[in-house]
Amino acid sequence: MRKAPLFAALDDEDAEHLIASMTRSLMERGDILFHEGDQGDRLYVIAEGKIKLGRRSPDGRENLLAILGPGEMFGELALFDPGPRTATATAVAETQILALDNEQFTTFLEARPGVAANLLAALARRLRRTNESLADLVFTDVPGRVAKALLDLSRRFGRPVEDGILVAHDLTQEELAQLVGASRETVNKALADFATRGWLKLEARAVLLQDVDRLRRRAR
Repeated sequence: MRKAPLFAALDDEDAEHLIASMTRSLMERGDILFHEGDQGDRLYVIAEGKIKLGRRSPDGRENLLAILGPGEMFGELALFDPGPRTATATAVAETQILALDNEQFTTFLEARPGVAANLLAALARRLRRTNESLADLVFTDVPGRVAKALLDLSRRFGRPVEDGILVAHDLTQEELAQLVGASRETVNKALADFATRGWLKLEARAVLLQDVDRLRRRAR
């Protein structure tokens, strides 16, 4: 939690005071926190679990914008620029979140300009990732995007084990395909190819990365 941009500029006493003032909620897998188009009036920080942010096209197709985990923040755009939510937030695992409403946020931010700088830096990083994702959709083939997505998930959710890095991403095959921006069949073909080459081993809503160097080269 202390790594979240909202808390990083605070001393322990201020951080604990802020956390105590936030609303805590528990979500089960599949629970929806808010829908695309809902009016936004608060930001959220993930204490435990994972949240997916997705958008749905008029014909019903879904695209995942991001998978977020402990310490990550979302929903803050509505506080800087009031308006409808730009994505739907759904729990992909048992998740605990903390919420801070607009009035609390404004009062808190006015007294602590250092926090505002951290939040702006976090927004800039998110914009940079969005630009990279758009470039990948244009210039990188599906296997390359799959490799890159797995490496990104491993940096945030992976843990070293005897045979490699175990990444418990909690995503279905369909959700992983939505994250990559390709059909499930094409993504499954890429994963099967990687597994045949010995680069990874597929598990239920998880993957064991066995040759990270090869995956890095494929992601370029």
